[in-house]
Amino acid sequence: MKKRCTAILLAAGAGRRMGSDTAKQYMSLCGKPVIWYGLQAFERSDLIDECILVVEKDGIPYARKEIVEKYGFTKVRTITEGGAERFLSVNRALDVIRAEEEVLRSEYLFIHDGARPLVTEEIIEATYHAAVEYGACCAAMPVKDTIKIADENGFSSDTPDRSRLFAVQTPQVFETGLILEAYDILMAGLKQFSKEGIKITDDAMVVEQMLHHPVKLVESSYENIKITTPEDLIVAANFLERRA
Repeated sequence: MKKRCTAILLAAGAGRRMGSDTAKQYMSLCGKPVIWYGLQAFERSDLIDECILVVEKDGIPYARKEIVEKYGFTKVRTITEGGAERFLSVNRALDVIRAEEEVLRSEYLFIHDGARPLVTEEIIEATYHAAVEYGACCAAMPVKDTIKIADENGFSSDTPDRSRLFAVQTPQVFETGLILEAYDILMAGLKQFSKEGIKITDDAMVVEQMLHHPVKLVESSYENIKITTPEDLIVAANFLERRA
């Protein structure tokens, strides 16, 4: 029996590396805003019951009118403001979950980058099944290049075994109680973690660091790229045209 699932779509970033006054999630990609594609994938998926959209505070009216209402995304039930960093934006979305009665909460939470437009139903399904089995998982792909670890002077100091290296993507999917507990611990100890130099880069890391819970890596697709620089828009457009 399918479990109830909520998708959290993160779209509060400024995207400074795009070199544009327009936030990357609202840039045009084959005639639609970048954020449209992730929302559309979750809208169409039978596995996703509802979505929480996280945007910058001043962008909430725009997102509601020009994205959710304009394109008829019926699964978006909440638009909330993000934080100064990614993990703070996730925590804002989790606040929406915390405010619900426990018996009404979704059993699994998908956390996805709004600037990652090429997520597919196959990726959604694969991560869902892995989360049900393992409690925590993230989409990922083996790295193609040899990776070097640099020393403080910029010289190569180590070459890790490429066969065990993965590039982590989203969605990252968790049993709801698990990710809530992990974030509760993180937020309660945030000042101490900051003093210790712990930098939170993704949600899998929160679960690993706070709860020591294993996170399953689920093979995704090399097309599931994140829009970060102008070149990424060109690559994403080519992938979309190939799918058409």
